[in-house]
Amino acid sequence: MSEPPSRGAERDLFRDTWVRYLGYANEVGEAFRSLVPAAVVWLSYAVSSSYVLADAIDKGKKARDVPGPEAGRSSRVTVAVVDTFVWQALASVAIPGFTINRVCAASLYILSSATRWPLAVRKWTTTALGLLAIPVIIHPIDRSCLVTEKSRPLGSSGPMMSYHTGQPSRS
Repeated sequence: MSEPPSRGAERDLFRDTWVRYLGYANEVGEAFRSLVPAAVVWLSYAVSSSYVLADAIDKGKKARDVPGPEAGRSSRVTVAVVDTFVWQALASVAIPGFTINRVCAASLYILSSATRWPLAVRKWTTTALGLLAIPVIIHPIDRSCLVTEKSRPLGSSGPMMSYHTGQPSRS
């Protein structure tokens, strides 16, 4: 998760609480892919995607509530929603899901080639490796997406950091 908010700062439900981990449900689904029906994996993606959508809507509402000229409000809201959706989709769904999928696929392939373990043992080992990889990858992915968010030209103050306070983010 992100650093705790400073005193007096508003807590972001989608970044500063346990709700953040709903965005990683698809990683758990990917880790279990070799053991569960595909529908379970797709359900995990639905949970993660719902988290991303809810966060984007929340940031849009917060952008709407920032005091400012009425003329620029709709564009501010649109940028907040689209920006948050794209970056959360990358940081919470696409990049981690792909990473865990590849870790599990590679480990299953290597175990199949290098061992004579029964298939069930190889699948459970692959699942365990996928689950163990989750805490290793989430913080670097979050940090890389946050750095990209702060440095890109669109929405230079970034919705995740500033639309809920109405202040420019500090880089």
